Amino acid sequence: QLQLVESGGGSVQTGVSLRLSCGSADVSLRYYAIGWFRQAPGKEREAISCIGSSGESSDYADAVKGRFIVSRDNAKNMVYLQMESLKPEDTGVYFCAADWRPSPPVCTLLPLYTSWGQGTRVTVSS
Repeated sequence: QLQLVESGGGSVQTGVSLRLSCGSADVSLRYYAIGWFRQAPGKEREAISCIGSSGESSDYADAVKGRFIVSRDNAKNMVYLQMESLKPEDTGVYFCAADWRPSPPVCTLLPLYTSWGQGTRVTVSS
């Protein structure tokens, strides 16, 4: 069963960059579209980015468009979220998850994800 693990979170100042990683120790991710989500304190979890299984398809929520870049290295079985120009409103727990559809042609920000990781916390202070 696919189990994802996120890493790379931390406490940073406004304007700083962070790169989050998402991987699986025992299942190849090459056939999965992967989504990134975050949950801010007191708010519902929101989809912020996704990447297709081959890496050719990606999408971003308006809140992070132009600042965050999703990528993947299937040879390393890893998916990344490069976060630039971080703002206090980016604070939250960040999760990755796998689209349950096998090898979808494009990724989606719709709630079609399963196999959630445990999350990694990002705190951005002003």
